[in-house]
Amino acid sequence: MKTRVLVLVSALVSFSSAGAALVERDVEYKQDGAVLEGFHVYDDAVTGKRPAVLVIHQWTGLSNYEKKRARMLAELGYNVFAADIYGKGIRPPAPGPAGEQAGKFKGDRALYRARLMAGLDVLKNDERTDPSKIAAIGYCFGGTGVLEMARAGAPVNGVVSFHGGLDAGEGFTAKPGVKMPEILVLHGAVDPYVPADQVAAFKKEMTDAGANMEFVAYDGAVHAFTQPQAGDDPSKGAAYNAAADTKSWQAMKDFFAKIFGK
Repeated sequence: MKTRVLVLVSALVSFSSAGAALVERDVEYKQDGAVLEGFHVYDDAVTGKRPAVLVIHQWTGLSNYEKKRARMLAELGYNVFAADIYGKGIRPPAPGPAGEQAGKFKGDRALYRARLMAGLDVLKNDERTDPSKIAAIGYCFGGTGVLEMARAGAPVNGVVSFHGGLDAGEGFTAKPGVKMPEILVLHGAVDPYVPADQVAAFKKEMTDAGANMEFVAYDGAVHAFTQPQAGDDPSKGAAYNAAADTKSWQAMKDFFAKIFGK
């Protein structure tokens, strides 16, 4: 599969609180004729090639939330690309339209994987990326996505799933003999959308496939625990949890230090 990068929109320069000069731009690219629009950001104070991170969005599509996380990663020195799975301009509101769009890709894992790999191709081909040091992270729907990348044996060092669904599509479970990247799953211990039987099935799947996987569950956290826009009422099944957000971000940073050797 070839990914064609069509347009790099004029770059904007912003300055973080730490003084880093972040350069950011929208990137238009294609996957099998579908026009997609991702978001690229990096710190221009960092010279030469550097480790890179692919960010996969939650169920409402590429939003300001993923762009915020991409900037946070760029401030850490990474070359970052937030991919677009749905298509340019397709940003469905929750819950109904977002659920329908997410379901389209969860029900067609081959298409989902193709869109994920198209985003990875954009990041890999950027001149700032060290192709030997790439990771992917994802939130909710995107957390499911990075696990799909791992199951497919995507050429990345590691993947991090934040409160993502853990189920595999029929015929798309992890296979023994596939060289998978290292996996870090950051999960809300009382997430009603990812019940205990799904967790147990996932852990068995990974064990049977010989995956190098670490699973962390945060007590009291439900679905979407890293997202302030989820609100603060855990009884609804999705809610922000500041402690779990902070701990999971640190867990990701520690994971990157391990897989990138720094």
